Amino acid sequence: MSRRVPRSGAALALGLALTAPLALTAPAGATGQYTVTALKFTVQAGGRTCTIDADLYRPAGTDGTHRAPAVLTTNGFGGSKADGSTDATAKAFAERGYVSLAYSGLGFGGSGCLISLDDPRIDGTAASRLIDFLAGEHAADDGTTADFVSLDAAGDPRVGMIGGSYGGAIQLATAAVDHRVDALVPMITWHDLAYALDPNNAVGAPDVPGAFKWQWSNGFYLIGEGQPLLQPSLDPSRINSLTCLHFVTQACDTVRTLNSSAYPADRTTELLSYARSVSPVSYLDRVQAPTLLIQGQADSLFNLNEATATYKTLKAQGTPVNMIWQSWGHSGGLTDPAEGELNIGQGNLETSYVGRRILAWFDRHLRDRAVDTGPAFAYYRDWITDPADRYATADRLPALDSTFYLSGDGKLVDNRAKVARGSRSYTNWLIPTSHSESSLAGVVGLPDPAPYDTPSTHLAWTSEPLPRALDVVGAPRATLKVNSPAAERGQDSGDAADKLVLFAKVYDIAPDGTKTLVRRLVAPVRVPDVTESFTVTLPGIVHRYEAGHRLRFVIAASDDAYFGNKGVKPVTVVSAPEETGVLRLPVAGG
Repeated sequence: MSRRVPRSGAALALGLALTAPLALTAPAGATGQYTVTALKFTVQAGGRTCTIDADLYRPAGTDGTHRAPAVLTTNGFGGSKADGSTDATAKAFAERGYVSLAYSGLGFGGSGCLISLDDPRIDGTAASRLIDFLAGEHAADDGTTADFVSLDAAGDPRVGMIGGSYGGAIQLATAAVDHRVDALVPMITWHDLAYALDPNNAVGAPDVPGAFKWQWSNGFYLIGEGQPLLQPSLDPSRINSLTCLHFVTQACDTVRTLNSSAYPADRTTELLSYARSVSPVSYLDRVQAPTLLIQGQADSLFNLNEATATYKTLKAQGTPVNMIWQSWGHSGGLTDPAEGELNIGQGNLETSYVGRRILAWFDRHLRDRAVDTGPAFAYYRDWITDPADRYATADRLPALDSTFYLSGDGKLVDNRAKVARGSRSYTNWLIPTSHSESSLAGVVGLPDPAPYDTPSTHLAWTSEPLPRALDVVGAPRATLKVNSPAAERGQDSGDAADKLVLFAKVYDIAPDGTKTLVRRLVAPVRVPDVTESFTVTLPGIVHRYEAGHRLRFVIAASDDAYFGNKGVKPVTVVSAPEETGVLRLPVAGG
């Protein structure tokens, strides 16, 4: 890839495929016709021979003297080249003059080989072979060649990638192994699968497992293992064994260990190492391609913290990167985005904020046009009435500049001197007693009960009514100290499952008492050392607490979307002015 320095100023993931509805007519801004050719590619990846099923979208008029840049796209987990999102994306860019190559990821649709979780050594290598095709260096199985893609040099095509969720991480994996990639637009994807599937939000405890996100994880696992129901007559290369049908063995072992509720030290280290080895957290230092990260606020699968971690890493190493927090994600809006939000299937690239940003990103990095690619950071605000004005922009993420203290009388106060001395306790039951979400409810179209916490199984601290609106943009942080003798006795057992688990979250309490758990997000924590204070990073949010509303911080003993405590572990929190819990919020505007 030829490095081009930007001018100044200038369906799920591991989840169901994104299913934006197909456009029935040419979208606004479409300027050209195209042909579609089904192709097969036989490639070597991960020690196996894999067949990749792809569709080539070639704009009319492209040839050896009239070349065009290319866009490579693939499906979300469980989808294929033909699903609504992948197909619509390829069409949208072909209509705008890009050569589009849409393909089914390994283990899905008509493509062979095992599901390997976007492993750069396997999935990234396979995608690199498709870039060879776009470079004119490798023919499809039927002899088709691409001599109409723009080149930076011999063997180096001008190519960008776009896609969501599972089709997002593959972009970073590909760019890590192939520096010919010129631009990336990963949407609603992960930074670290260990965090995504078994999150521990305790700061500075990367080797301590968290709480298994069992609903999301097992839903995806069943989709993967149930491929014969979705794709009859599977290629033999897609069969592993009777005990692990369609995934690579390490992926099956990881899910089984998580489902066991046990974290023996030797097995846990291996589990976390594998999950991270196939995640961007392990290879971002090799990613050079300019990257436009788009993450969803309504997303309990891959929350805003995932994109933030990727953004900070890329920025620190000098990779050109911008980030947008749109409204929809895996937990809402996938098939019915809010008014004015991006819906490629409806062809609104030119008329949506995110769509215009994507077009500008590709214009700049694939067509070398002197266009403004937008600010470093932008975020959707659902409290703004006019859809045209719902995005705010900034050159950096807001700082943690609003502080509250946890008082012994259950109040959340704005001054340490207001903290009352006192202690309060809760205990967990052997069954979950708090509810944040039914993770797959939106996917399967079922109603989801409102969030709740059972009395005596949680603690809450509530502020006075706010004198003015408070716009929280980012990830709140809480520092806590808890007492739990039962947890203390078991924390050195060698099995991390004996450590204390709790769930931190923030509610918005309206004047009439109505409670809103913002985006139904919670922060699972497996406390590294119950004898020491610890800091929790909550999932990022974008939320306005209106004047007159109250802020409520809660720690709960359980959550039914996650595996929780092993055994009963009562918890006491002691507060005093000189030593108490602290909640810090990132507030837009200070």
